[in-house]
Order: sequence, then structure tokens, then C-alpha cells
Amino acid sequence: MRDAYLVGAAQTDFGSFPDESYRSLFRTAFEAACDSVPAGIDPNDVDEAVVGTLGVGGRQLGLSGPAVTEHVGLDGIPCTRVENACAASGYAVRQAVQAVKSGMADIVLAGGVEVMTDTSSDATKYWLGVSGETEWERLSGTTFAGVYAQMADAHMEKYGTTAEHLSRVAVKNHANGAKNPHAQLGFECSLEDAMNAQVVADPLTLYHCCPTSDGAACAVVVSEDVVDEYTDDPIRIAGVGAASDRVGLFQRDTYTSVPASREAAQSAYEMADVTPEDIDFAEVHDCFAIAELLAYEDLGFCEPGEAGELVASGATELGGERPVNTSGGLKSKGHPIGATGAGQMVEAYKQLSGSAGERQVEGAKRGLTHNVGGSGGAAVVHVLEKESEVEA
Repeated sequence: MRDAYLVGAAQTDFGSFPDESYRSLFRTAFEAACDSVPAGIDPNDVDEAVVGTLGVGGRQLGLSGPAVTEHVGLDGIPCTRVENACAASGYAVRQAVQAVKSGMADIVLAGGVEVMTDTSSDATKYWLGVSGETEWERLSGTTFAGVYAQMADAHMEKYGTTAEHLSRVAVKNHANGAKNPHAQLGFECSLEDAMNAQVVADPLTLYHCCPTSDGAACAVVVSEDVVDEYTDDPIRIAGVGAASDRVGLFQRDTYTSVPASREAAQSAYEMADVTPEDIDFAEVHDCFAIAELLAYEDLGFCEPGEAGELVASGATELGGERPVNTSGGLKSKGHPIGATGAGQMVEAYKQLSGSAGERQVEGAKRGLTHNVGGSGGAAVVHVLEKESEVEA
């Protein structure tokens, strides 16, 4: 199979935008992604598009995939909408890579968009809940925060993880998000802020939970046959892994791991022929603070039960051994469900192209993105590498 490369990626601001539609948000991300390609790209050269969205907000009902591609002028090309809850556009990127590797396309647009702030809090809580297990969790009254609170409580009981460990995730990600002009919650918070905030679902406080967001993100994936036309410093998508699992937390054998993340990561590492030690930075799915701690362990950055110690050590901060969520993560940057996975690719592109500004990881040559659907019913992992650096 052919190699696939990331030659451009961009996003809108994430936040609340009552004057925007899903079409206008997608256009902003699409045009910025085209502009980010070093040698430029003619939209008419795009062979195919894959768009991730949950698509249940009041302003985005309908045939949203073709609606956004038509709106930006990609008339007539195949467009597939992907819905896999919070992993929608992570899977869209995976589909784009598959199309390129198979030889069916040379240039594929992978994007995502979501409008989440146009419905009531009760309605939002409902349709977020149906991204997980509906019959036995959502309809019995369990919220998404409640599901992740169960994971946090189990990890605390089994491994001695503390509320301070959860809060250090929030402090770190807010510090990074304060350096990201696209972040919805682009301000710093103190350890005391995070620990003493209102309880949402014990032991999770408000600062342990990501916001609901509007936004869009796009990535341009091309084949090895045409990559030299667009950049002289290619970023190769070296590994891709995906997995699914039982949707309901109560159906799984463990509350202290996300098995789909573990399996997806292993597949991505094997394809890229790397180990966790080779990863210089990572964007992981931190919809709740406990989710980031679980990701450390599931991705192999530390042993089970050591995630709390890892975040407390500073190893995952900017300047640490392996910075995680330099964008601010879902926690600070925001979480427009369908745009999140593609948004992670935006940060990976910036880091590997040396354009992350204050957030730049020095010497970054290999990164990872990790996108989870629901409470772990689906997961997708990408390993990206700056080809000139890894071959040197």
C-alpha cells in the first residue's frame, strides 16, 4: 500500500457561535486548511471528502456531509459522513488514510464539524448521553460525567489516584490552552480552582470536565505519489489503529482501562514500527480528567496505576519528557464532538511543522493522536512522523 501524508490542517476557534452555521464553520476550517499547505492546494484537486459529525444539534440536521462539501465548492466528489460519537472525525481521518493507501484517491479532505450550543442544557445532556449506552445507562439516569466518575472512583480505589492528580490534568491543559488562540477556555487555572470547584459527578468537579462547543477542523491527506507537489518536508501518517468495545461501561471487564484505546494504540505502533517510548508528544482524548490518566496507561506511556504519578512528575507538561495535550486538549481547547479528532490532527500538524508557537515541543519528530467515542465504545489512534527527522 502507498504511504499517506498530512500536508495541511486547520481549525476554527472552538466556543459558542450563535451567528455561525455548520456550513460556515466548516468553510472557515476548510479554507484555513488549504492555506496551511506549504505549496498551496487547489480545492478542485480534492478527490474525496470524509466528514465526521454527530449531527444532532438544531442547526445541523440534514445531509450534513454533502451539505458542507457543496458549500465550500467541492461539487461532485464522493463525500462520506462518519458518525462514531466523539471519535467521528478521528475515524474520518482514518477513512481518508485508507482511501489514499488503497490507491482510490490521491488527495482526500478529512474534516469534522459540530454545533452543540444551540439547544437547552437538558437536551444537550440527553443527546450526549445517547452517544453511550442508551438503554441501561442513559435511560436509567446516568450521564456521561457519571460514567467517567465511575471510572475515576474505580481508579482511585484500585491504585490510590487522588483528586489532586485529576486536578493537575486540568491545570496543565489550561496552561497549554492559554497559549492557544483557538481555545474555548483559553485561561489558566490553579490547583485550588480545580480541586474546589463545584462537583459535577463525584469525584469530578467542573474543572475536570470539558465544555460543550461549536467548531470545525479539516486535514488534507495525500498520497506518496503527489506529496512532493505540496511540501518539501513531509509529515507521514506512519501508523493507524482502531478498535471497538462494548458500549456500556457496565458490560466491560474493567473500569480502570479503555480496552479499545489499548488495542488501537497497539495496532498503530505496529504499523508505524515504533514503541510508546518513540512518541515525542501526544494529543489524547481528555473529555474528563480521568480520561487523560487512563490514556497514559492505555497508550503505554506508563504502567497501569502510575498515571497519577506521571502527571504529578511534570513529564506530560510542556518542557517535560513527553508533553500531552499541548493544544489544551478537550478540557481547555473545547470539544465540538464531530471536530475533535480532526482538531487533534491540527495540533499534530503544527507541532511537526514547527508552527505551534509558544506551545512548540522542541525537537518534535513523532507524535500521536488518540480519539475516543463515547465512554470507550470506539477508539482510533494515529502515529505521525516528520519524515526528514526520522530518516536522518
